[in-house]
Amino acid sequence: MRIGELACAVGVTSKTIRYYESIGLVADPTRTPSGYRDYGPDAVERLQFIRDAQSTGLSLAEIQSVLELKDAGASTCEHTRSLLDRHLADIDDQIERLQSARVELVGLAERAGSLDPGQCTDPNRCQVIEPGEPR
Repeated sequence: MRIGELACAVGVTSKTIRYYESIGLVADPTRTPSGYRDYGPDAVERLQFIRDAQSTGLSLAEIQSVLELKDAGASTCEHTRSLLDRHLADIDDQIERLQSARVELVGLAERAGSLDPGQCTDPNRCQVIEPGEPR
């Protein structure tokens, strides 16, 4: 199949497929006598895997590491689990930071509700935002 057909079958653009080829995620296809790329059914499966892996949050470099192991005939489950565990830890850290930020914002919103706007006379700052420590 040609690149446009492959792109349509997988739900990506032709430009994306060419980029994946350029970085080695997808093997260079055979060419027709007139020079068109000619992909086999395995290209559909590989591109679907790449798309599915991206939707889990894996980067292209991480996906490439999984595919390189697969291409070498190695098992990838432990490696993939390690990558996913790292992403879970990162998400847990983000959640913790967001929860802390939320607590601060709730406090500021409550402060804003208790202040008299008529008392806000400083031309350089809003009284809702308390002065912090110099950084």
